[in-house]
Amino acid sequence: MFKVYSRYGLWIAIALIAYFLLLKIVGFHQYPILSSVNGLIFGAGIFLAMKKYASYQTNFKYEKGFEVGLLAGGLASILFTVFMAVYMYQIDTEFSNAIMNRWDLEYSMGTLMLLISILIMGFATTVVLTLTFMQLLKTSWNTKEGNRHT
Repeated sequence: MFKVYSRYGLWIAIALIAYFLLLKIVGFHQYPILSSVNGLIFGAGIFLAMKKYASYQTNFKYEKGFEVGLLAGGLASILFTVFMAVYMYQIDTEFSNAIMNRWDLEYSMGTLMLLISILIMGFATTVVLTLTFMQLLKTSWNTKEGNRHT
């Protein structure tokens, strides 16, 4: 399981970083609405991780699939937040001020507030998508075998 969620968590983080850098090159990195595409990146990565883990298992358990999804998305969230911290504190120090001014917020903790928001949004996206995808991947009890257990 470690091999699956760590590999896919890393690839999700790489895709998120590449998307952010692409937006930076184009000049759209200061528009927070474009971060909604991050949900698609998270969704694709989590779904693929869960499918890969399910293909290894003969008896796919809900708890294990849920764990793979949470850990892959959680790892990606942490890695992307670390990248954004390095970016905002070392590379482009005016980025967080530009975002906060765009939102008309004048907190002195602008960069830290953005990093916490990125981390919370990543975790929330991970939980919602993992719950959603497990509904698709779990085995149904609407069979003769499943009805014996009710």
